[in-house]
Order: sequence, then C-alpha cells, then structure tokens
Amino acid sequence: MLKEILSVSGKSGLFKLISQGKNMFIVESLLDHKRLPVYMRDKVVSLKDVAIYTDAEEVPLSTVFNNIKEKEQGQAIAFNPSDAQPEELRAYFESVLPNFDKERVYPTDIKKMLNWYNLLVKEGLADFSEKEEENKEEENKDL
Repeated sequence: MLKEILSVSGKSGLFKLISQGKNMFIVESLLDHKRLPVYMRDKVVSLKDVAIYTDAEEVPLSTVFNNIKEKEQGQAIAFNPSDAQPEELRAYFESVLPNFDKERVYPTDIKKMLNWYNLLVKEGLADFSEKEEENKEEENKDL
C-alpha cells in the first residue's frame, strides 16, 4: 500500500498514484481528493522507499507506522503533531522507535511522519504490512 502513496516536494500532504504517463504521474490528493499531474522534474518519493535512521540501521517507514498503529490501537495519534513542541515529538517518537538517531532525525521529520500517519489512518489506508505488498507483487509477476 505504501508503494502507491507519494510525497511530492513543494506540495502539502500525501498523494495516491492513479496513473502513470510518459513524462508524468496522475495523482490524487489525500487531503482534498483532487487529481493533478506531477511531472518528472518534481521530486516524488514513494513512502515505501522512506527509511528512518537508527543507531544500528535504517528502519522502513512501514515498521515505524506499524509501531505507531500498535501504540495507538489503530487510531489516529491523540495529539496534534503540528502543535507539539520538539521535546514532545522526540519523546513520542522514542516510545515507538527507541533507538532512532537523535542527531539525524529532526523534529520536523517526526512531525511530518506523524501527520502522514494521521492522514493515512483518516483515509482508511492504515495497512502498513510489507508482507502483503510482497505477496501482491509476487501474484502480479505470476500473471
């Protein structure tokens, strides 16, 4: 599921990939559900490709989202990450990923991830398991 969810530099929120053309993507905003083109010159990142620095290795964003989902029992985060102080953000993030690299993961990064999580839960896109995605990819290869 995270493979089809995109972050586009310069645009707020997240986008769901609808279609792909020769030089662009057609995406739908998860905020207002409007469709728009995103061109190859725009910096586009799939959430599947995002990883978080830790003291040992990088941890996929899906693992972090699953940890948050478990902590929040599948609900949105109880506080508004946009209004939280940096110390609050770091404390919360440490409760879901205790060994994150405190020097390379900034409060703005944490705020963005927590807002993304809330948006995905609100939109009913809270299945963050990687195994199901791998199974779907295997099924598509067989076709």
